[in-house]
Amino acid sequence: MSVYTRVDHDDLRALLADYAIGELEDFRGIAAGITNTNYFVDTTTGRWVLTLFEQVDTAALPFFMQLMDHLAGHGVPGAHPVARNDGGFLSEVRGRPAALVYRLSGASIESPEPAQCGSLGGVVAEMHRAVRSFGLTQDNTRDLAWLRDARARLGTRLDTETRTLLDDELAYQSDCARTCYVDLPRAVIHADMFRDNVLFQGQRVSGIIDFYFACQEYLLFDLAVICNDWAYDDQRRHLPDHWAAFAGAYHRRRPLTDAEIRAWPAMLRAAALRFWVSRLVDYHFPMDGDVVHVHDPTPFEALLRRHREQAPPLIPS
Repeated sequence: MSVYTRVDHDDLRALLADYAIGELEDFRGIAAGITNTNYFVDTTTGRWVLTLFEQVDTAALPFFMQLMDHLAGHGVPGAHPVARNDGGFLSEVRGRPAALVYRLSGASIESPEPAQCGSLGGVVAEMHRAVRSFGLTQDNTRDLAWLRDARARLGTRLDTETRTLLDDELAYQSDCARTCYVDLPRAVIHADMFRDNVLFQGQRVSGIIDFYFACQEYLLFDLAVICNDWAYDDQRRHLPDHWAAFAGAYHRRRPLTDAEIRAWPAMLRAAALRFWVSRLVDYHFPMDGDVVHVHDPTPFEALLRRHREQAPPLIPS
């Protein structure tokens, strides 16, 4: 979440006229995150989050809205879009497509405890079960083709050692796509479930937010993204108790397959590669905005190198 497009009172009053959620009381920009413009919006009837979509394909937005609505209907604690007076979910603010979602209770945790990881494992498993009945699909916009295009765009901005690592890993992942990934279960996944996208009240997950990278992909990729963030501290030290709590809770509700267990080391590398490259692009080609949060790409490079040497097990013994 960032602020690329500045909105004012008049913009919000015009927007709220299309919703039955009361009159504007207060609003403020949200600086965390990197992709879209976000504001907290308070009205006389409640508290909401306004998102202006800066990089998302407009044609994909109905998919995201219906996915969030579907998950909420299946009891998954997540951001739920607010319907307009005409029944739609999407609006326009300052020439940008926009949506209001219910502001969830709780807060994200910078240093989660194992019990919180266990709660998340159960919620993610239920989310992966709930999407079985979701009839829509959406391609992964950050797939191998995108990674190759990003590599070409980065070109000589990278030093020789970095280019060599990136090229070697792209070749490895291309081979995995033809071999060890072919039997993995696929469905719609979140694909971006970092610590700042999960809210807690005490030890329990109270909400999952920011579904705007959701896509049809390997379920295992969701777990790899989570492991790379939740099972490592800020010094990239592995936290086995945290991952054991998550994986145990997940596996009890959605048993992991033998193919997933075999593909796990490669998928950890795939997740590290995806976020390393996306952050390299953001670092070298930053978007203009009033408040822009650009993540350092080097932690994911270090994590990728670590996984190439030795990856932790999917199901700890």
